[in-house]
Amino acid sequence: LPARELMVFLDIAVFEIILAYLEKRDWKEAFFSVLPQRKGAVPLGEANDPSKLALSGKEDQHNDSDSS
Repeated sequence: LPARELMVFLDIAVFEIILAYLEKRDWKEAFFSVLPQRKGAVPLGEANDPSKLALSGKEDQHNDSDSS
């Protein structure tokens, strides 16, 4: 993406996270509800949890068409 489009995308993502926080009143839940599951992000304390890694792997297989 060109830099300008990337900045707009990031602004929208930040806005969506803030809106989710206002609904949920939980930053962790807000962040992970907005971040696409196919990115494989997990909270720092759960990074080495094999069950979380297996779930993100399954998501990647189903969403390969989204990554282009």
